[in-house]
Amino acid sequence: MAFTFTDENIKQEIASGRPVVVDFWATWCGPCVAMAPLVDELAEEYGDRVLIGKYNCDEESDFATSNRIMSLPTILFYKDGKKTSIRLAGGQPKANIKAKIEELLAL
Repeated sequence: MAFTFTDENIKQEIASGRPVVVDFWATWCGPCVAMAPLVDELAEEYGDRVLIGKYNCDEESDFATSNRIMSLPTILFYKDGKKTSIRLAGGQPKANIKAKIEELLAL
């Protein structure tokens, strides 16, 4: 199951230095809902190697605003406490997300 990011915990998790993948989503977003099971599967597959979680833009907004999230779903990737240039926007197949996670791990 994917981690649940909130405005309270997200900066601390990113600051931990480990690889972090944040899926920005909303309940009204069809592609977001379709991708949710894939994000959960990847969270299980990568376990402790990568923190993979979801940030609900309906319930939280500060972090999404500070990262200029304009469309959903958007996935951002962090490593060593910093945002990387890796980014996915729109509905994605599992293989695309997994490829970006592997790219993140290789940084």
